[in-house]
Amino acid sequence: MTDTHVEHIAADADHCPIMPTYGPPEIMFVRGEGSRLYDPAGKEYIDWLAGIAVTSLGHSHPGVAKAIAEQATTLLHVSNLFATEPQWKVARIIDELVGGPAGQVFFCNSGGEANEALIKLARKWGGRGRHVVVSAMRSFHGRTLATLAATGQPEKHEPFQPLPEGFRHVEYNNIDALEQSLDDTVAAVLLEPIQGEGGINEVDPGYFPAVRELCTERGILLMFDEVQTGLARTGAWFAYQHYGIEPDAISIAKALGNGMPIGAIWARNEVAASFKPGDHATTFGGQPMAASAALATLQIMKSIDAPSLANTVGSAIRGKLEEMNGVVSTRGRGMLIAAELDPAVLNGRTAGDVANACLHAGLVLNGVTPTALRIAPPLTITFAEIEQGMAVLNSVLNP
Repeated sequence: MTDTHVEHIAADADHCPIMPTYGPPEIMFVRGEGSRLYDPAGKEYIDWLAGIAVTSLGHSHPGVAKAIAEQATTLLHVSNLFATEPQWKVARIIDELVGGPAGQVFFCNSGGEANEALIKLARKWGGRGRHVVVSAMRSFHGRTLATLAATGQPEKHEPFQPLPEGFRHVEYNNIDALEQSLDDTVAAVLLEPIQGEGGINEVDPGYFPAVRELCTERGILLMFDEVQTGLARTGAWFAYQHYGIEPDAISIAKALGNGMPIGAIWARNEVAASFKPGDHATTFGGQPMAASAALATLQIMKSIDAPSLANTVGSAIRGKLEEMNGVVSTRGRGMLIAAELDPAVLNGRTAGDVANACLHAGLVLNGVTPTALRIAPPLTITFAEIEQGMAVLNSVLNP
């Protein structure tokens, strides 16, 4: 790390103050505006990752920033023993965007906490002896012990054994494997509509309708992890809506606060009623400043018709990627995209190596598998910024 814009990180490298859970950081960002980030030296970067599908309205959106500032001088915290106006309004909008049967919302602070709440809700709904949650191989549901157990990646399990029991993993997009796993101990099926960390993996068109039918027949909850896919990212308010089905419960986070930490779960009323006072709680969940950011984010997303924007811009991005030498295919929906790279062009490199080279050339994205890049820019990215990013990626793939 010799670049001037990371000198102050390098100078502290002998004792980095941050635990090494993400590895040593090479770049420090000090400012963001729209789809652009800036380091301490003022170098500009095009952001094609949006904090991993978080800042969907771009960095420092003035409408969200104004809402946060106003709430910070009005009311910051009263605990969930009381209602607050922004929390109430956000819950109403989430219920509206989900559509279908009426439901209720529980607020928390992150995607992992949201999925933890789903798991507890499923166990409370199922009762003793009916507590198993079935999820998919290569899934990712969080880093708490329970959500890690639900995550279908054995290599992530090993350092933290023994994990909580009550979780099964089946092949994604295999209805026969799922059916065989459903016995009288299963309370819920928890699936990502598109696997994010697993590689931007999709299912066949008939898979989720078949899952819905199985769950309905057997009285099992169908829960969707919409932490990364939710809130317009895939070209619908929630990715399960592409399949014309209704869930029993979903988790939401990432884009909800456009960078302000907030998560939530929605469940239809009959399922939500399983939680009684004292069954689950969080001190900071849905606190007024986070909820104000979420309220502004949702209102702005509705005003710009964010799902349509994601479809239009995402199609343009995929079209340009598929014309680039070194990209053999793309997959995903809307603006959650994987670009599969040509091994011949990689020439021994991994997608992570390509992403790191892009970073130092001024483009932020990441390697989601050894051969695929994840691209999830702000929904508000301009076509000029797309072209600029394409030029950087092309220069790295084809030096």
